Parts: sequence; structure tokens; C-alpha cells
Amino acid sequence: MRQCATPSRPGGPPEPDGGDCAVRPGPTSLHPAKRHAIGPGQQMTRYSAFSLLTKALGGHAGWGRAWRDPAPKPAYDVIIIGGGGHGLASAYYLAKVHGITNVAVLEKGPIGLGNTGRNTTIVRSNYLLPENNHFYEWSLKLWEGLEQDLNFNVMMSQRGVLNLFHSDAQRNAAARRGNSMRLIGVDAELLDREQVRAMAPMLDFDNARFPVMGGLLQRRGGTARHDAVAWGFARAADALGVDVIQHCEVTGIRREGDRVTGVETTRGPIAAAKIGMAVAGNTSRVAAMAGLNLPIESHVLQAFVTEGLKPLVDTVITFGAGHFYISQSDKGGLVFGGDLDGYNSYAQRGTLQMVEHVFAAGVAMMPCLSRLRVLRQWGGVMDMTMDGSPLICRTPLAGLYLNGGWCYGGFKATPGSGWCFAHTIANDAPHRLNATMTIERFRDGRLMDERGVGAWPWAQ
Repeated sequence: MRQCATPSRPGGPPEPDGGDCAVRPGPTSLHPAKRHAIGPGQQMTRYSAFSLLTKALGGHAGWGRAWRDPAPKPAYDVIIIGGGGHGLASAYYLAKVHGITNVAVLEKGPIGLGNTGRNTTIVRSNYLLPENNHFYEWSLKLWEGLEQDLNFNVMMSQRGVLNLFHSDAQRNAAARRGNSMRLIGVDAELLDREQVRAMAPMLDFDNARFPVMGGLLQRRGGTARHDAVAWGFARAADALGVDVIQHCEVTGIRREGDRVTGVETTRGPIAAAKIGMAVAGNTSRVAAMAGLNLPIESHVLQAFVTEGLKPLVDTVITFGAGHFYISQSDKGGLVFGGDLDGYNSYAQRGTLQMVEHVFAAGVAMMPCLSRLRVLRQWGGVMDMTMDGSPLICRTPLAGLYLNGGWCYGGFKATPGSGWCFAHTIANDAPHRLNATMTIERFRDGRLMDERGVGAWPWAQ
């Protein structure tokens, strides 16, 4: 992918080509007047080894708030509905890249309790289709400089992502995907059986039904701390002047004809000329407030963590014969997940039937899992498009923008999604990276079906 010669920030990736190199620059670091403006008598400390040491010597007193808790103003230039990773990232890049700081992020509860804090933390860009591959690679490049950009430890760990294959047909598919990645400069390595054995000797290589024949490895992939991502974006956006408003649920979207004018909330009406929706599994419900019917279904996806172990899995491994993926947290617990529960739901919990299904896939891949106790389970509400690819676009209503339909790819897309959504809102036009991620593709038959990971309504 051809890139601009000038980085978007010191230490960050060059901005992708497509006309955006001449984007309105906005602030490239925290504005001096706002860097410490957290609240009366408070200052935002810039995190560093020195600040950690000095605060430790003082008993960790005086850290202050990470971000303000402002009351909503009567009007903003832009309102972002949804205080998860995507919404907060969008607000941050609106302020930093485009210089739009009169922005409110509205979250119905505390920051970090939605899907951002309810996933398996995997970060990667190993996609087949060029539209997805370019987008997720840009997101991964943002991940690689995110901690320095936000001045916040999101615990980014590029430990690699290994996708196993178990047949000649799967090997061919993995080789095709790896070649597609390498053609645009994304790292990919096709490993044989012995190379995989050297990386993960605990796998069941001689399983009668699912023998491990090799894998596709992306070494730059890995994991990040999910809730820390939300906190880091909230803190950085707040320092640029964005109002992060918690416990402010949107109950309606105000319209004048075919244009939106603001929102109704549990804390009163708020006016805005532009409104961005980034509400994950509640996309259909919020869009319905504006009279929109979207090609999206909401499903529950479960995840699990085991008791703590000594180091066992030092990478992310996915099971090609069943939808199962696993990594190990810094606390030692094995974090894993699998398929959707298969029915429409807005509940953050799932069924025991899917628990059994996921555990069976895990034990088939790694028999030693059968000896472990599972400590915790949680569910996230997935907004599934019919082709398994996301939506970052304008809507038929002027001033209303949509970020949703992330299926299984929401967390890994967080910085790239926010960057592209901010561009779309600021310019009322998509960037090249999200130009195909529109609602109209379903009308025109230009689907982006990566590998049939949509909602599967025919299977219900």
C-alpha cells in the first residue's frame, strides 16, 4: 500500500493514501491549554516511569481524575452515541486529526462496560479481501503506536496470531489468504506441521478427525487490554476538550424532515448538526429511533477464562476445524471463545449448549484443557451484518452517520474504525479505506463476504 512520506504523528504510521494526506491537520499533541484542564484544582499527570516512581514514593496519592465528568451542554457540533472503544476513538480523532473539539460522547452507563470490555482482546489484520485487508492493516499500524499516542498503557502484546489448518483444502485457503496479505505488504507466514509443533507442542497433532497439518501465522498480531483501550481513548479525548458524558442514555433522535437536529436523553435534549452512532449490538435499536431499518441482527457471543496457569500459550491460536480461539492473559488465565449462540438476543449472557460446544472444540485442539476449571464467563452483543463485514458510512438522513455491523471484528478494528469514522463525519464523505463499507452494498449486491461469517439467518 503506497503511503504518504509525512507521518501523522511522531512515531506513528504514515497516513494512508487516497487524498487524506492533505487533511486538516488539527492538533498533533495535547493542546497546552487543555493538557491539564481536568477540573477545578486538578491536573492531568502525563504518565511516565518518572511520574510512577514519584507517586509511588508518596503512597500513590494525588493522581487525580483520568478524565472529567462534565454535565451535558445544550448543543455540540458533533454527538457520538456510544462510549465504547469505537465511539471514544472517533471523538479522539475528530479532535486530534480534524480539529473538531466541540464533541460529546454519550454513554448510557460507565465507560468500558459494553462490548469493549466483553471480548477476547485479539488484534490482527490477516484478512483475505482487499477492502478488509487494507482497513485492518491500517488499524494494526495505529495499534502499534497507540500507547505512545494516547500516553496510556493498553498492554499491546504482539505475540502473533496462528490460524491452524487440518486438510489440503484448508492449506490452500490459508496460502491464498497469506498471498493476498503479502501482496499489499502485510506480514504472513505459511507454517508446516513441524514448525507449528515447535511453536505449540501442546496441540493434538494426531487427532483422528482434525490432524494439525500447519498454520498461517501473522507475527504482528496479538492482544491488548480491552478496558484499558476505552480508558486511554477517553482520557486522551477529554484532554483535547471532548466531553465524555457517562450515565446519559439516548432515548430518541430528533429530526426535521430528512435531517437530524439532536438527541433526546435521560439528562435532557441535546442539539447537534452531526450525530454518529457507534453502539455495537444496539445498532438496530438506536437506528430505529431515527426510522432506519438496517441489514443487521444482534446475537450473543460468549467468552471464557480459566484459572491461572504457568506460561502455556504464548501466542493466539485459532482452531481451523471449529470456531475456537485462545490466548493466555498476563494473570495466567486462558482466554477463549467460539461461535455465536445462534439466536437473536440483546442479553449479555448465553446458553449452556454453546458452552459445551466451545469446550468440546477447545479440548479437541488442546486436550490438556480438559483438566482446567473455568472461572468466569461473559457475553457480548454482536451486531452481525449479512455479509460479515462492517458499516462505516453516511445514512439516508443528513447529519446521521453509522458505525456498526462489526460481527467478530470489532475490537481489533477500534483505532482504525475511529480514524475512518472521524474522517467520514468531519468531511461528510468516506475515506478510501471505508468507501465500500456502506449500507448501499446490500442494495447493489456488492457484498464483502470474507468467509461466510455473517448472521446466517437461513440457519435459524
